[in-house]
Amino acid sequence: MLELTVISPVLLWTAIAIYAASFVAYAFDLARRSQATADAKTVREGELVGVGARGGAPAVTATGAAADPAPQRFVMARIGTSLTILAWVFHLAAAVTRSIAAGRVPWANLYEFAMIGTLLIVLVYLVVLTRIDLRYLGTFITGLVVVLLGLAATNFYVAVTPLMDPLKSIWLIIHVFVASLATAFFALAFALSVIQLMQARRERLVREEVAKTGPGFLRTLPGSDRLESLAYRFTIIGFILWTFTLIAGSIWAQDAWGRYWGFDVKETWTFVIWVVYAGYIHARATRGWRGNPSAWLSIVGFASVMFNFTIVNVFFKGLHAYSGLS
Repeated sequence: MLELTVISPVLLWTAIAIYAASFVAYAFDLARRSQATADAKTVREGELVGVGARGGAPAVTATGAAADPAPQRFVMARIGTSLTILAWVFHLAAAVTRSIAAGRVPWANLYEFAMIGTLLIVLVYLVVLTRIDLRYLGTFITGLVVVLLGLAATNFYVAVTPLMDPLKSIWLIIHVFVASLATAFFALAFALSVIQLMQARRERLVREEVAKTGPGFLRTLPGSDRLESLAYRFTIIGFILWTFTLIAGSIWAQDAWGRYWGFDVKETWTFVIWVVYAGYIHARATRGWRGNPSAWLSIVGFASVMFNFTIVNVFFKGLHAYSGLS
């Protein structure tokens, strides 16, 4: 199995490189969207001279963005998605070879958690793309994956080791898989919330008739209300999964340590995350917390998830100190 322990990191670094290329492609897509809307605006402004004589007016969308007569075909977005799929295949191969080399599921330390967690984030993103066009999130998703995988590969890498006794349970597979899947949906909600804030600002500037309204690519994206609705839907799914994570973790704790709940740092932060997202869902259902406040709560929630994954795992000791780092 020594060869597989060498092959797995090579496959993972290949995946990181391709994810980085897809990030660049998605970034070019956003730049081309901006340029396309700028060109369309220039053409429309040039036509205004003749509009007054004919009594016509350029078409305008409900959010204040001028409607293009024909939809643009964004080739770079398709290239970015194709590269993301290719990177995911290498990513999956890295996880499988690591699992075969270890003779177990690859969820025993922080390096392996990062590998599987990011794998699920990309998988959820690609699956959602078959139903909803979210390619404008490509830079956020691939950028996040490159950062997390790069951090894991350079700072968290550890050799294959046997499972610690508390991890030798079927609940390892259930608990960690569901938590990683919940994180994937939270990541999508986070990206949508960031763009929601940008779009809400642009819409406000349009209403105020300010000349410069921010990045041009925002004109090609859904309105802030639609973005908020999508973020809310993904958060609901993630919250349900995170709730099950808490329940499965409690059952596992009873099996491993003879108690359902202690106040271990990891357990506490998992509950804190649950409370933050419960507050977000409650606030989103309250009229006064729609819009930017709910978006900020979504961002705070995902920041809590990342804090739990990185800072808590690395710097706090406890019963869940399975980072594998000395």
